[in-house]
Amino acid sequence: MADPLDCALDLMRRMPPTSIEDNLANLIDLAPDLCEQLLSSVDQPLRIAYDKVSKKDYLLCDYNRDGDSYRSPWSNRYDPPLDDGATPSDSLRKIEVQLNEVFDIYRELYYDGGLSSAYCWDLDDGFACVILIKKSQDATKKGLPMKGTWDAIHVMEVVGSKKTAHYKLTSTIMLSIETDHKTTGLVNLAGNLTRQDERDMPIDPHLGHITNIGRMIEDMELKLRNGLETVYFGKTKDIVNELRSSVGVSVVQSRRNMSKQIGNALSK
Repeated sequence: MADPLDCALDLMRRMPPTSIEDNLANLIDLAPDLCEQLLSSVDQPLRIAYDKVSKKDYLLCDYNRDGDSYRSPWSNRYDPPLDDGATPSDSLRKIEVQLNEVFDIYRELYYDGGLSSAYCWDLDDGFACVILIKKSQDATKKGLPMKGTWDAIHVMEVVGSKKTAHYKLTSTIMLSIETDHKTTGLVNLAGNLTRQDERDMPIDPHLGHITNIGRMIEDMELKLRNGLETVYFGKTKDIVNELRSSVGVSVVQSRRNMSKQIGNALSK
């Protein structure tokens, strides 16, 4: 007999990426015993919460969740409050604070906006962390028929001694772009891409693991961006360029213009 979790995950892989949250909620209603396993196994679009203590926004994911509460990386407190919520050790909390400061700068330089959050947790032989980046763009406010969201989830496991460490990175990018125009109708392009990388690197005596983590994530994001541009945007443009319409050339040209807009969206 097939494993219920495998069947549930297999079903989620076949559902539209734009409806992940709704489909996951419906699946949990059907199989409540799989709730924790599904929440930890299925990547969802990142949600935003507000930290009333530090007066800053932060991102929600399964890695900063304990029950129904989420921990803020700024104040290190759970909302709703938890007396026994899991938190990193004092030494790891310092690394978590540094990661949030560094990737807040990285996000501003590379994404020109958006929101980032970093969370750490202890392992038996090291530690792990997740760096989250979310960027949403709504051009409809400027009169353009396009809006989209980029969600990046980078999970890093770090194991090593005082001089060298082994880094294992698992990165997932979720991309969604929607256009709505009178000549083309509603067009929705969505998908996700996951890749892994492992490296052994020396630990910087002054900056510790921060430099190595930042370098690996920067390299991975460039690789994923190029992959998305080739697979999703390249193929979409090829298909659109081959379209024919009995209405006339104007419709074909408008679709080509739409494809060009989609192709340019990722570079902004």
